[in-house]
Amino acid sequence: MTLLNELHQDHVNLNKLLAVLGNKLEKLKQGEMPNFVLLADAVDYITSYADAYHHPLEDQMYAFFKDSGCPELDQAISECVEEHRQLKKSSHEIIEAVDCILSDAVVPMDQFSDKLEHFINDQIEHLNLEEGTLFPLLDEVATEEQWKALEPHLPKRSDPLFGEKQKQRYIDLYSELLRDIQ
Repeated sequence: MTLLNELHQDHVNLNKLLAVLGNKLEKLKQGEMPNFVLLADAVDYITSYADAYHHPLEDQMYAFFKDSGCPELDQAISECVEEHRQLKKSSHEIIEAVDCILSDAVVPMDQFSDKLEHFINDQIEHLNLEEGTLFPLLDEVATEEQWKALEPHLPKRSDPLFGEKQKQRYIDLYSELLRDIQ
């Protein structure tokens, strides 16, 4: 599996989780209280996996291909790296909000809904930038030799939710995903 294919699969998986969060958001807007523990697990997975593995892997790849001689690619890379910083910030804000709810703090649900919607939309827009602009440009510009030169420098880590062995922490989330898919 090539690096872009691996990252694309991560994006497919993240979109599944974002769809689950979107369903929870719609229920919340209709006045139903979602399972906040499950919602916290989904947000935690998105942020933990993205911050600890996915974005650093992409950032290494982008740094490798930056200044490739393709101005369009360089601009998209700069934009994407900045989005990674912004996503990390918004991820921490939504985690704090969920933690407050789980700690029985008073959190107005309309404010929480707005934060969750903003979080989901930012994630989707970011994935669309990478899938619609960056990955096609990389696929077009990068040579087989460059990919081979980059590969040994990249970290290896298995996905705790979608990988071969789901971590116990995400078992309920994984079960919820399977229910939503069927």
